[in-house]
Amino acid sequence: MQIRCALVGMPGSGKSTLGRQLAQHSGVPFIDLDQRLEQTLGCSIRSYFEVAGEACFRDLEAQALADVAQQPGGMLLSTGGGAVLRADNRDVLRRFGSVFYLHALPEEICRRVQHDRTRPLLQGGNPLKRLRTLYAQRDGLYRETARHVIETGRSSVRTLVGMAALQLEQDLAADAAQRAAE
Repeated sequence: MQIRCALVGMPGSGKSTLGRQLAQHSGVPFIDLDQRLEQTLGCSIRSYFEVAGEACFRDLEAQALADVAQQPGGMLLSTGGGAVLRADNRDVLRRFGSVFYLHALPEEICRRVQHDRTRPLLQGGNPLKRLRTLYAQRDGLYRETARHVIETGRSSVRTLVGMAALQLEQDLAADAAQRAAE
């Protein structure tokens, strides 16, 4: 059985950073859904948001997620922070494989991304206030979608990779036992 894992969480929670290292540790390809979308669009997500708006972006994101989920084999998928906003996307993710919610509080995320100008939903105004609003809207959706929650606040990336890898091994064993019992 191959590892199929998706990471969900707020912008700046560490999905891309942890995802790359966990994929390398697990020996599976890493797919960053936002990077894939930018390649398809030929521009940054921020630029696309400014021109076409969030609703059009979410349509493209849903299609890209469905396309990736249909690919065979093991992989580690890092989603965009808003991928869980649509019920269909949450269903796709749950069927995809093990889903980890990388949990971080808005204050921690704000500290991490305070100089990052590539995140369209955090530009202008008060980023901490915006993060708190996004967190209030999305935390329950992340928890509903995920099989596991990993707290990313204080641990090193290496420690987080080890925790996630152990959980993935346990998931693979449990899934194999369930299939054997059927």
